[in-house]
This record gives sequence, structure tokens and C-alpha cells, in this order.
Amino acid sequence: MKADTQRKSLSLYFVLAIVISWLSALLAEQFDLPLTTERAQSVGPFIYVAMLTGPFIGGLLSIGLMYGKKGFKDLLRKLTAWKVSWRWYLIVLLATPLLGLIVLLGLSLYSADFIPAIFTAENKLALVMQGIMTGVFVGLFEEIGWTGFAIPQLLKRGASVFKTGLIVGLIWGSWHFIPFWEVDSFQALAPFLLLMARLFTWLIPFRILITFVYSQTKSLLIVILMHTSLVFTTLALPSMSLTGSHLIIWILFWTVVLWGMVGVVNGKKLRN
Repeated sequence: MKADTQRKSLSLYFVLAIVISWLSALLAEQFDLPLTTERAQSVGPFIYVAMLTGPFIGGLLSIGLMYGKKGFKDLLRKLTAWKVSWRWYLIVLLATPLLGLIVLLGLSLYSADFIPAIFTAENKLALVMQGIMTGVFVGLFEEIGWTGFAIPQLLKRGASVFKTGLIVGLIWGSWHFIPFWEVDSFQALAPFLLLMARLFTWLIPFRILITFVYSQTKSLLIVILMHTSLVFTTLALPSMSLTGSHLIIWILFWTVVLWGMVGVVNGKKLRN
């Protein structure tokens, strides 16, 4: 009975996270979706902010329904679990931007379009601060649900780190559909493949890595910092002008590197 309840609560969370997020995004844009490429660049961030309500509210509701006050106390404990090895702080804060920087610098030998945005920005400090502040905000609101509730539920049911990250990663990718849905996404093969690449390539291995870090630290704070570094990387490193084939190239190389990192940590720790 307990396993059945956990399964239903997990399914409820996934439904709440997606439905609340998508409805919030639709309301934010007064149902004027899908987006054109131009509008995606201008209003996309606002849509994403509206979508943060889903994993946040869904996570809190699921924790309350499943565990009550005890669940919220446990959530607070994980949020304030800062006493972990300093090595984890270095890993979660620096690994993602350094990897992204290496990929882009390598690709910049092929085209100047791949020169990291942080190198070409007129106001570098503003870009850095925007990336950090946005990352903290996004990481906190998203991970309350994804890692505060969903990942522990799957791990408790005996799912491996890899399987847990894969399941949550696929749903996490699907959750991003609205901000990446553009007018021509289903009208031709190229934009459709770009949409699929955005949703189901690098997001999945990164979620597996997040799950691994959580399984080792049991710290939601560390995971939020890791998510912060991801948001910082996506905002401050690849140029916003990347489109078409160059955008696909960046996504594919970034995906290969992240799956490579999954391979590095794969083995006994990841399978158990």
C-alpha cells in the first residue's frame, strides 16, 4: 500500500508541475502561443519565470500531502545542509561553466560565432550578475520539486541513480516544451529536430548528474547551486545570436560532453 501511495504521489507531482507551469505560461502570454523566433528571444524569459510556479507549488503540495509537517521539516533540513566537503562546492559551482567554456572555445576555432558571450559582452559584470541571480532564483524554485520531492521518491523505491535521473530528466525536458515551442516547430523537419534537441539531449544527462550529486551529499542546497551554475552557463557563455546549424552544433557538442561526464561517474556509485 505504501509503495502504491508513493507511486501515486509521484505521478501527482509530475502532473501538477507540468499543468501548473504550462497554464501559468499560457496565462502570462494570454494564450498567444506558439512564439515566433523574435518573440521567443524577448518574452521567453518571462514565460520561464511563470513556469517556475509548477515545480515549486507542485513540490510543496506533494510534500504536504505525503508527509505533512514532517516533510516540510525534512525539506528545510536539506535546504540548509551546507556541511559537505568543500570539494562538492568547487564541483557544482565550477565544473559546468568550465566545461561549457572549453566546448565553446574549441568550437570558436571553427567559427567566431561560438566565442563565449562573456568575452564579447560590453558589460561583463552585468552579464555575470544576471547569470548568478537568475540561476539562484531558477534553481531554488525548480529544485524544490524535482530534487526536493521527485528524486528522493524514486530513490526510496529502489531506482538506481541512473534510472532516477533518466526518468526525471525526460519529464524535465518535456516540462520545457512551452518556452521552446515556436511557430514552425511542427511545420518542417529542421525546426522540429531543434525542438527535440533542446528538450531531450543535454537536459537528461545533466539531470542524471544532479541525481548523482544529491545521492552523495543529500543536500538540496548543493543541488540548487549546481542548477545555478547551469543557468549561469546557458546565459553567460553561448551567444544569444546562435541559430540554425550553429545552435545545433553547440547543443550536440554540449550533449556529448555531459554524457561523457555521466560516463566518468558511471559504475558502482551510479548503478547502486
